[in-house]
Amino acid sequence: MKCQRYVRSFVKSTLSIAIVSALPFTAQAAETIRLSTYVNESDIRYQGFQKFAELAAEKSQGDLKVQIFPSATLHGWSEGVDAVQGGVSDISWIPADKRLPCYRVTSLYPVAINLEKQIELDSDYAALVEAEAAKADLIPLINSNYSYDQEWWFEDPVSDIGNLNGKLVRSIGPLVSLMIETWGGKPVFVAPKEVFQSAERGVVDGINMGVATYSSWKLWSVMPHMVNANMFYGNIIYMMNKDKFDDLSPANQKALKEAAVEAEAWLKPRYETWVDERVGNAVMANGGSAVSMSEDRTGELLKGIQAKWTPEVNEACGVPLADKIRGLFAAHTE
Repeated sequence: MKCQRYVRSFVKSTLSIAIVSALPFTAQAAETIRLSTYVNESDIRYQGFQKFAELAAEKSQGDLKVQIFPSATLHGWSEGVDAVQGGVSDISWIPADKRLPCYRVTSLYPVAINLEKQIELDSDYAALVEAEAAKADLIPLINSNYSYDQEWWFEDPVSDIGNLNGKLVRSIGPLVSLMIETWGGKPVFVAPKEVFQSAERGVVDGINMGVATYSSWKLWSVMPHMVNANMFYGNIIYMMNKDKFDDLSPANQKALKEAAVEAEAWLKPRYETWVDERVGNAVMANGGSAVSMSEDRTGELLKGIQAKWTPEVNEACGVPLADKIRGLFAAHTE
């Protein structure tokens, strides 16, 4: 009897081990991070976000899954801070929001930038506004530099944007509005998705926008004449909800930051080549033009705008931080 009991016990234990061994192994679910962007899938920058997602998954060993929402499908142009704070998205572009006063007046700045060390410039700028972002429960993550291609378009040829002669020109924020007004135009705010209809219907006579976005929205067909003025430092930073970032393990925080920097470096040459090709192709296809202003004229216009913009920056940032930001830009000018 005792021997039979041992046999039954052994068989039962063996079967239990076999059943447990046969059960499928369930890995811990990846942390999903929703990234919201206004760029569409035909834009080269979308590939940059895909690269970021790929690198984040690789560096976190599958712990992080970045889900990309293009074409402003999660929220509108001006709603980035609310969307990230409220959990609509985890990472989003952050526009010129009054809750980030220094970022609001310096993320687009009137200066002719040398882009040779753009990645380093963007990183240093993001570090300078990080403390302000933290107060709004945000952390800078991905630099979206558009210094290379933030330009001007008109229905008819314009050689000098310093003489706008009452034209209605699409503005993206307070600095551009100041420029338009100073040069004799009238600023009009139009969200990216509404620009085509506004231009087609004559709501605006001119447009200020990045070439990449302009090309992706096929705006060359309605306003084919570009003025290349080279007068902006631009960095719409993609920021993350700080609470969500802080909840990640140190290893995954590191993975996310490294993925962002590597994706930026991967995208830079592709972005610039893509922009150049779009300008050339669009000018030929639409009977347009791409006129470059002289460095002297650009410098002259910038000098006047900088004099007006300096008090705004001093008030928003405080003079010590404002001086650091201006010093950073000065170190990267032509």
